[in-house]
Amino acid sequence: MIKTITSSITALLFCLTTAASAETLAVRPDAPKMYTVQQGDTLWDISALYLQQPWLWPQLWKLNPQVENPHLIYPGDVLSLSYDEDGRPVLSVNGSVLSVSPTDANAENRATQGIRKLSPQVRRSLKSTEAVTTIPLMMIRPFLTYEQSLSAERIDGLPYVLGADDHIKNAIQGHILYVRGQLQQDMAYGIYRKGKAYKDPQTEEILGYETILVGTARAFRAGGAAANEPASVTVLDVKQEIRQGDRLIPAADGQTLPAFFMMRKPEAALSGTIIDSTSEMREFSSWDIVVLNKGLQDGVKAGYMFAISRQSPTVVDSSRGPVYTSDATKYQKIMSTIDGERIEMPKEQIGELMVFKVAERTSFAIVTGTKKPIRVGDSIGDL
Repeated sequence: MIKTITSSITALLFCLTTAASAETLAVRPDAPKMYTVQQGDTLWDISALYLQQPWLWPQLWKLNPQVENPHLIYPGDVLSLSYDEDGRPVLSVNGSVLSVSPTDANAENRATQGIRKLSPQVRRSLKSTEAVTTIPLMMIRPFLTYEQSLSAERIDGLPYVLGADDHIKNAIQGHILYVRGQLQQDMAYGIYRKGKAYKDPQTEEILGYETILVGTARAFRAGGAAANEPASVTVLDVKQEIRQGDRLIPAADGQTLPAFFMMRKPEAALSGTIIDSTSEMREFSSWDIVVLNKGLQDGVKAGYMFAISRQSPTVVDSSRGPVYTSDATKYQKIMSTIDGERIEMPKEQIGELMVFKVAERTSFAIVTGTKKPIRVGDSIGDL
């Protein structure tokens, strides 16, 4: 769990956004009236306990003036659900002790009133130094830190591996590599290999290329301005064997990640398609990483929430009764001889996702919930 959180990012806990305030909160019927934050909880987990639309968390939050540090919530904090004078739900941090004991005669009565019993006995203790994060960051850390989508022009302009200090074709940890291009001495670099093209499913236009992290290295010789004066690096870590032609991108050691994302709907309507995933599976589910065919030039920002939808199969209402077009024979498909009215069925929402990293024409997102397994080709749009 991330240890340090900037106040500007954590302000999302109690600052209401204009977009969010315009929406009506739908509190889950089984939402607990009180909940004690546990080690390992995330804001997404907690908000999903209370809301049918967890990304509207900021609207539910209300600052409790009795809390010493209102910017963060920690394991051990007690959250209380109440309603204001207008009947709107409000979640606040309760500074009092929540004690549920098996010998407490009122414990069962409180439980029936919506108080969640988390353990036989809960006592107030010193807060953990680690605040609660928005989503499980360990799942997306490698993608926030290294993995990227780059244009062919950008990749072609990067320094690349010429060879090693021994006659080898696949370098491993501890080897010295020589690099064509100027590097900064003592800087750490990620070593990448150009992967598959990310293509727009409608236009077939290449939106960028997968860049696969194969290792890391540190430069100890910067190299000269002349093309025949290579830079030199020592291989620090290897994920795959490093080859001649692999590219180098600066990678700062100990990169920090944002602990919170401002989960919100896009300011303007935006639709797109899931064009790839970071796994090799045919179908994927919650907490899997997917690639979208929309990026910075389309106005996508980190924290944007989208619905995932799938087109229902088309039906022809023929003289012999309704028939799926997919059940037609090959001859019928070629000759278009299925008689009857062709009916285009609607799309249905099958999940949600949150964008966490944005490139120029693509973006990476994490699936936050599913009703059915998600597939490449599913569409994204307004929630």
